[in-house]
Amino acid sequence: MPFSQPQYDVIVMEDVMVPARDGVRLATDIYRPARNGDFAPEPLPVILERTPYNKRAQDRVERNARYFARRGYIFAMQDCRGCFRSEGEMGFFWQEGPDGYDTVEWLAGQPWCNGKIGTTGTSYAGWTQNSLAALHPPHLACMWVNEAASNGYTSSLRQGGALELRFLTWLYWHAAVNTNAELKKDPAVAKALDGVDTRELLKHMPIKPGQTPLAQTPSYERRAFDILTRGDYDELWKDPSVNFQLHWDQFADVPTVFSSAWYDSYTRANLENYVGLSQRKRGPYRLLMGPWTHGDVSMEHTFSGGIDLGPEASFDYNVERLRWFDRWLKGVDTGVDADPPVRIFVMGGGDGRRDREGRLNHGGHWRNEREWPLSRARYVNYHLHADGSLQARPPRHRDASTTYRFDPNDPVPTVGGNVSSLATLRPIPDYVADPSVLPQVMRVEQIVLAGGWDQRERPDVFGARPPYNMPLSARHDVLVFQTTPLERDTEVTGPIEVKLWVSSDAPDTDFTAKLIDIYPPNEDYPNGYALNISDSILRMRYRNSWEKPEMMRPGEVYPISVTLYPTCNVFAKGHRIRVDISSSNFPRFDVNPNTGEPLGRNTRTQVALNTVHHSADCPSHLELPVVG
Repeated sequence: MPFSQPQYDVIVMEDVMVPARDGVRLATDIYRPARNGDFAPEPLPVILERTPYNKRAQDRVERNARYFARRGYIFAMQDCRGCFRSEGEMGFFWQEGPDGYDTVEWLAGQPWCNGKIGTTGTSYAGWTQNSLAALHPPHLACMWVNEAASNGYTSSLRQGGALELRFLTWLYWHAAVNTNAELKKDPAVAKALDGVDTRELLKHMPIKPGQTPLAQTPSYERRAFDILTRGDYDELWKDPSVNFQLHWDQFADVPTVFSSAWYDSYTRANLENYVGLSQRKRGPYRLLMGPWTHGDVSMEHTFSGGIDLGPEASFDYNVERLRWFDRWLKGVDTGVDADPPVRIFVMGGGDGRRDREGRLNHGGHWRNEREWPLSRARYVNYHLHADGSLQARPPRHRDASTTYRFDPNDPVPTVGGNVSSLATLRPIPDYVADPSVLPQVMRVEQIVLAGGWDQRERPDVFGARPPYNMPLSARHDVLVFQTTPLERDTEVTGPIEVKLWVSSDAPDTDFTAKLIDIYPPNEDYPNGYALNISDSILRMRYRNSWEKPEMMRPGEVYPISVTLYPTCNVFAKGHRIRVDISSSNFPRFDVNPNTGEPLGRNTRTQVALNTVHHSADCPSHLELPVVG
């Protein structure tokens, strides 16, 4: 294929200070193609990545900046406001739209730029792309947005009214690794933050203002309490840099790839952005959904957590990005015009045995589609029955329900799933004089494993208690409903809802739902394997409205919907489809104290008796999009 070749040397213009509209200067390293010690003389297109993770991080520099500069692109790597060498105060996601817009337009005005700006980046650096696109900078030409938000309130920062605790831990460990001079002008600040163990914070929620080391960095603490306590859908959550869904109509109409994965923390958001923008704009838009966990490095893997997806799962991110940018920034025919608009990885089909790396062989393959969601999918209801079965037939009993005891002080531990950045800090080695040179992976330690895992408690599961190796389904606060062994392969591809009729003796509580692929026993897994596919939560005070919370009346029955992240998975013949219902999934989500007190400010907890109704009048069910 006629891709750009690595024919240039690279010269770096370090710490070019790009002015934002308020006078704050954003430190930017500009990697320029060169030959024989001189910059390439002709104006060239620019690819921009804006990151809070240190623009000098060598893994990102090699994988992104130098890779593209060698192939004839100017690559601008910028520290976000208040991060590392940039000026200003770190304001978290809310700051990124105007800063990104100003950077795009500044780059376009430089004599070495030909006026075409593309953007790239993963996670926070995907979020920064959406933020600037929502403000429609005139010189934005194309984007590859890998794993980023659509609506921070519904499926990134919060979900179903609950807080995704990964962002609380993110604020702590990022404040520690951020070597910004203004932030760390007092050496005591760095020392206090370096000693934080977020595992201990999570065990003693809620945090109080001024009572943790984050108080040493006021802008971080302010955002921590914003996301923890402002659970109502107010103006905080409608900002163009946080809620793109509200601003799709104003988005820049440029060729864009939205990429993510079935076990990513942005699965639902990525799909929402693709659907929302492809219906409104010309683009063209492309959707890529792999089987990986969060991060661009994981795209090279064939595994996701404890499962292997087969050799097809590995994806060459740089080659595909190069095809995209060559087409839209250089006008090279790389074949992307003929690419299908949707490419998805269909998980499943493996033999269920343990491979050499100790992972379950789940298998899978890529498939091209013309749309998302798939119009050929049939939405099938699997009803919850009193005997624990999951059946297409609705229940016939007039009065059937199951009650369990939910103790906020003993939450169900998170085992895998769509998580990222739920992390703590490793100590700085004594021999390191400058912590800014340490790769992030050497400092940040994940405390919750992402991806697909057997749903059992183990010593490495945060919050698990002895005896280990007990299945989560054995807990008294987990209700289990499953089908009989399937008579044929059943592909589930698309959005998933769990519709429940519930009641409680508490004024407020949560209900969680988890979709599981149950492998039958074999020699490698004599107890079978309960593979998590998707999960979610609903905080009951928000059952009718995100803006106006309502407490529950004891014993009153309420219909609710729990929106799980979409998936694409084949439940093989002989497997079972299972849904687990509970009231906690910690530390993926914050735990509801059940008291109805203001969020993040509760002074006590109470045990709740929560009930799921599954009768003829209250036909609780799992709604699955079945293909084929």
